[in-house]
Amino acid sequence: MPSARAGARPAGRKSGDPPAAAGSYHTASSPLESPRDEAFPSAFRAILLPGVVLPAEPAYGALVDALGPDVEAVAKDLELYAMPEPPKDYGLEVEIAGVLREADARGWERFHLVGYSGGGAASLAFAATRPERLASLALLEPAWAGNRDQSPVEKAVWLEHERLEGLPAEQFMPAFMRFGLKPGVPLPPPPPGDPPPWMAGRPAGIRALLRAFRQGELDRDVLRRFDRPAYFALGALSNPDQYEEIAKRLSGVFPDFELEVFEERHHFDPPHRIEPERLAGSLKRVWQRAEQLR
Repeated sequence: MPSARAGARPAGRKSGDPPAAAGSYHTASSPLESPRDEAFPSAFRAILLPGVVLPAEPAYGALVDALGPDVEAVAKDLELYAMPEPPKDYGLEVEIAGVLREADARGWERFHLVGYSGGGAASLAFAATRPERLASLALLEPAWAGNRDQSPVEKAVWLEHERLEGLPAEQFMPAFMRFGLKPGVPLPPPPPGDPPPWMAGRPAGIRALLRAFRQGELDRDVLRRFDRPAYFALGALSNPDQYEEIAKRLSGVFPDFELEVFEERHHFDPPHRIEPERLAGSLKRVWQRAEQLR
């Protein structure tokens, strides 16, 4: 499988398998009888955090189905959307507390954490705050990786995000999505029919998350001591000034860092939705290695 350790640039990659059909999945917002640790001695246990646009269920349904019965996967919505409006004092510590509540409610002392985009940034913040709770960390194009040591290219990205925040509401979402792609890559067509009701709250949620990024920071020293595997999935068609730069920076932070590039993917057709079988195989391989380190 094409991958690279410690920031080496991968070569000779190929596209993955066709997407699997979405199936049943567990979500943190759905009723679920969740066994305690001792009831699942051989299962992988994972919490999956979505990005700032799609809710957890449609975002991760295909991946949870592809992971199969030997994984107890919980797709958990961001705390950002727990209320009709984002709280004025919202910060990533709110997401950290939400992950802890979910894990503690299930009796999970240690678990695998997967996060995409805004959920990837929250996963990084969790790893920098409560690393002892993680068996591994999987980052699917995290939207932010701290404000220290940003390259000039990354700093320009955040200046552009500030400009986008000032756009009228009807212009903000298309511009925000377009900026997440490599120049020249077209936006995916919108789904047919009227937008779902939850979509109306997304511009405010995105702005709240961007504010949290500007005001937040990661304890880089804690991440340098993180002795579990850290996996990064990168779409080759995503904006390289943001996501590839973040991958480069994190490759110099985590002692055990693995990068996998998905050549045909970008931030808005990510592998967990379009190539779930391939990503599931990669995650389970990382999780198996992590379990052997315990």
